Amino acid sequence: MNGNVAYSPMQRHFSSAHNNSDAQVEKRIRDLISWYGGGHNPDLVAEIIENALKLLREVENRGDVKVIQTAVRELRHSFRTFAPYRHRRKVTIFGSARLEPDRPEYKQAVEFGRRIAEAGFMVITGAGPGIMQAGHEGAGAENSFGANIRLPWEQAPNPVISSNPKLLTFKYFFTRKLTFIRHSDAIALFPGGFGTLDEGYEALALMQTGKSQIMPLVLIDRPGGTYWKTWDKHVREHLLRNELISPEDLNLYQLTDSPDQAVRWITRFYRNYHSSRYVQDKLVIRLQHAPSPSALKALNEDFEEIIAGAPMEVIDPTPEEREDDDYVHLPRIAFGFDKKSFGRLRELIDRLNCL
Repeated sequence: MNGNVAYSPMQRHFSSAHNNSDAQVEKRIRDLISWYGGGHNPDLVAEIIENALKLLREVENRGDVKVIQTAVRELRHSFRTFAPYRHRRKVTIFGSARLEPDRPEYKQAVEFGRRIAEAGFMVITGAGPGIMQAGHEGAGAENSFGANIRLPWEQAPNPVISSNPKLLTFKYFFTRKLTFIRHSDAIALFPGGFGTLDEGYEALALMQTGKSQIMPLVLIDRPGGTYWKTWDKHVREHLLRNELISPEDLNLYQLTDSPDQAVRWITRFYRNYHSSRYVQDKLVIRLQHAPSPSALKALNEDFEEIIAGAPMEVIDPTPEEREDDDYVHLPRIAFGFDKKSFGRLRELIDRLNCL
């Protein structure tokens, strides 16, 4: 068979009509955006509108369409609320809503919130009582975001965040969890129930699979406590021993019973490392200070197994970064990353921070 496809007259008519219809829809969407006054990212907004129109014919169930409608509305409001603070780093605090102010974990969360705010970070919590309220008390309302969830028993936001314009309320857990991860530069987990464990495991899974940025994930126990030590023992004895995870995956989290230590780990993570992104087939790592030629040579040797393609090198900002990147002023290195060894990538970041 050759590559030329013959169409019947009816097929050609249908294809032509279909293409003409698509072109008319695209033009009307562009005209609508222009009439509305334009704005940010009109190409992506046009695609969202086009997909919304397809719902009229492709999704009949009203409940399914409501899920899409609510998710888009919640995410739009979330991104709008966080936008003025996009250049300030943030830590999400997870933990039990049932812990009272006289519990050691509550007092630790207050201290952690205070210390991390003093270090220049803002905090995000689920806006409820317990550990969530403690984190807000420590950081103060001016440094706090709340991501409340509507539950059957009507969870009310805690008094620290209840009248704050940085309070968001979600119907769906998935949009709420996306908001936590999307806007976080670190995660601190205190003891909690199913929700806390779910949020911790999801954060680990997203980092392990490269679906979120590598960031500090610190598990904070009560003084002398065993909550996270027991959890860590389970991970090592059942997941690691049975080869359900890799040894390097253990680098994705750290345990302590000291809020001060947790703050040090988080702030040190950003001592030299700033952030990263993919540009074509390379991982670009933005830094405060570029490594010397000798340090770069050592890094290429020590992390050779995670390099798939070009070795690590100091580069200028790429054309793609110059178009849409706020951090073109920072030095950077780039290399062909294998896109699977994220535990080792965390080790590489730690090494860069020690240079």
